[in-house]
Amino acid sequence: MARVRQYAVAASGQWTDEEEGRHRLPSGEVHAWEPGRNQTVCGLSLSRSRLIRFPHVGWKDTFPESGGAADRVQRQCPRCASAAGRRGVDARPRWHRTNPRP
Repeated sequence: MARVRQYAVAASGQWTDEEEGRHRLPSGEVHAWEPGRNQTVCGLSLSRSRLIRFPHVGWKDTFPESGGAADRVQRQCPRCASAAGRRGVDARPRWHRTNPRP
């Protein structure tokens, strides 16, 4: 049985939400990250890329339609989105071959 992976967020910037109790939230470019690892899903080193870890923010919260931590997210890494899952409104369905041979 396959293990379901829970991805957190690593981002290029941060901001604090004054209205909801001073929580650190990601801003700028966001990447999917597995807690306990020192690199993002796309292979960037967290320390060398100077990415800030957000273990309390899930990857799905960075989508604009989630309304969660996506207020100041400018860009999602396309490589991380393809590996961790893109479940937004603009998500394309997974590739499916309907008729393999003519």
